[in-house]
Amino acid sequence: MFILKEGLTKNIQLPVTASTVIAAGSLVDYSSGKLVASTSSSAGKDVAGVLVKAITAADDDYADERLVDVQVPVEKNTIWEAPVTSGLVAADIGLYQDITDAVTVDRATSTYDIAQCVRVISTTKGHFFLNIGGLVT
Repeated sequence: MFILKEGLTKNIQLPVTASTVIAAGSLVDYSSGKLVASTSSSAGKDVAGVLVKAITAADDDYADERLVDVQVPVEKNTIWEAPVTSGLVAADIGLYQDITDAVTVDRATSTYDIAQCVRVISTTKGHFFLNIGGLVT
């Protein structure tokens, strides 16, 4: 789960794919004009932001196409805390990594460079700049 730690963001409402479960704090990107959970092959330019509230199958509007709140960074150096697959070390600071899924940074890959490590909290958690949307370098 991506949790805002520092920096400016705003919530915007974006359309989500009907009948899709997505956890709060997930990175989301577009598929056919609607949001879906980001995956390990999501390109940073396609990631819209971080889903604010979980979407569950028990929601009254689960099967409806609707707008949901997405937290979007409005400055490049916004810091997000996120879990990491494993093995995060001080030497990773400054390096870019990909994601394993919508809620986890993959320390071992850097094809899409979604997250840049700026602080190691533990071997399985860190602080990151997100290289997404309009902020892609």
